[in-house]
Amino acid sequence: MIHAIGDDAPSIHRTAFVAWNAEVAGKVSMAEGSSVWFGAVLRGDVASITIGKDSNLQDGTVVHVDDGVPCTIGAGVTVGHRALLHGCAVGDGCLIGMGAIVLNGAEIGAESIVGAGALVTQGKKFPPRSLILGSPARAIRIIGDDDAAHMRENAAHYVELASHTGTYRRMDEISGK
Repeated sequence: MIHAIGDDAPSIHRTAFVAWNAEVAGKVSMAEGSSVWFGAVLRGDVASITIGKDSNLQDGTVVHVDDGVPCTIGAGVTVGHRALLHGCAVGDGCLIGMGAIVLNGAEIGAESIVGAGALVTQGKKFPPRSLILGSPARAIRIIGDDDAAHMRENAAHYVELASHTGTYRRMDEISGK
């Protein structure tokens, strides 16, 4: 579902995909080829949320903001299932692992990996190509070209998946019930 909050309505590129049970509300901008999958919630009520080109927010992801603290997700980003992004900045080409939490003011440099279940605490900043693991999260090493290429392939895979969503049908529509 796509909702305005007051006078603030989402801006969704015509090629972007929003699953029918995802919630996108308020000051949310979705670029070309981006996708928000089933059960995800993006609530731009007190600041903006920006989703870059070809980025995907997988099932159950939550993106929220604080007053004056926007959330920016760069281009070609993959956000894994049930991740929570709150008032943070994620650079281009990143992978945010399943169940990871990234809090207010945190900055994830381009082409970084935040591991599954990691907790990136408020205001923490990581340089590009960091492998970020743990709770609290810390940079373990710099990732190489192979990892960066794999992340680009993963983002491209979700662009391809989203291109087939026109074939998705609700079963009650098929059965006529």
